[in-house]
Amino acid sequence: MGKDILMIVGDFGEDYEIMVPFQALQMVGHKVDAVCPDKAAEETIKTAIHDFRGDQTYMESRGHDFVLNATMADVNPGDYDALCVPGGRAPEYLRTYDEVLDAVRHFFEEDKPVAALCHGPQILAAADVLDGYEMTSYPACRAECEAAGCSWVDEVVTDGNLVTGQAWPDHPEWLAQFMALLGDEVSHGDPIPADD
Repeated sequence: MGKDILMIVGDFGEDYEIMVPFQALQMVGHKVDAVCPDKAAEETIKTAIHDFRGDQTYMESRGHDFVLNATMADVNPGDYDALCVPGGRAPEYLRTYDEVLDAVRHFFEEDKPVAALCHGPQILAAADVLDGYEMTSYPACRAECEAAGCSWVDEVVTDGNLVTGQAWPDHPEWLAQFMALLGDEVSHGDPIPADD
């Protein structure tokens, strides 16, 4: 049976890290409510596309307008089975909202599945829920995560209720581990070659 998943997003969140899990989780039968503080259902956020081209950090360009399908002010975290926290630049300001931090704390207090990617763990660190976890993040956020009490590793990892990845190239493994926490039967591996 499909789960109800809360996804917390904001302006200039990473496009792939919002769109891919939003659509993939729905594809396998879950209901995903994407919310943003101070915005209502049917309003949009602007996304950003982060690309890795051999520079010391990622390059950012404008992504899509993403339509929210729920209103943060109306959300009761107790109504949801799991939480998804994408990355990008949005987490640096989303972590300043008490309602965001309170929602995140609920999922940890109730030991519900949480998936965080890239800069998403900045929100988890601000919510003070990372102590004792083994996890990962975008490498530039490692110091924040470790300061919040976690053991940082250089790979997609599930520890208890938390699955974390470093960036959108981790989607296959990150989503597979999150879906496994949700009770989905998943397998992944090398793609099947196309017929010549």
